[in-house]
Amino acid sequence: MAGSEVIRQAIADDSITSIIALVRRPLQIVHPKITTVIHQDFLNYDAVKDLFKDCDACIWCLGISQLQVSKKQYGIITYDYTIAAAKAMLAANPHIHFVFLSGNKADRTEKSNVLFARLKGRTENTLLSLGFKRLTIARPDAIWPKHKNKNAPLAYKMAFPFFPLVERFTPSKIIGSVQLAKALLYLVKNASEKDTFENTDLRLLGK
Repeated sequence: MAGSEVIRQAIADDSITSIIALVRRPLQIVHPKITTVIHQDFLNYDAVKDLFKDCDACIWCLGISQLQVSKKQYGIITYDYTIAAAKAMLAANPHIHFVFLSGNKADRTEKSNVLFARLKGRTENTLLSLGFKRLTIARPDAIWPKHKNKNAPLAYKMAFPFFPLVERFTPSKIIGSVQLAKALLYLVKNASEKDTFENTDLRLLGK
């Protein structure tokens, strides 16, 4: 959901000349800017490490709801995949800007009873320790997709009709997928002294 919107907005951005999409299956989006690389093992990047050498930034949007997989698999996707990629990219290109799509209430004490918060916090902590020259952590709250995702968990599909109400009465708790994508691209292109951006920050940047 977030990753595909980032690609759409990057295509529309004239200052972005090249997009490499590292994916497990072909994208539905096709454009001359995009180079699609099919990659199956997100714990090993030896076969694709040369791709990272000339990249200015990586926006890491890979993720899944904890409602869709086992606790073990959620840990692998959320933490192991991210850290394996970050280490491979940093080794190939010490100047790469790594942007991690985390989430609201990520807990860097790693003591939360909520699996999502605990693992996102652990991932943030490890990324912060790796020594990136530029690292950005984005913490959106509920993402209101412009394009519906048929693979979204049932709970998310059930919540979809209520997004307009949340936007009206508690806007700080929601962000549109286009707004989020624009915020992430803004953070790639503009240096900041901050490394962590909460939902309210992202809403402002996305405007």
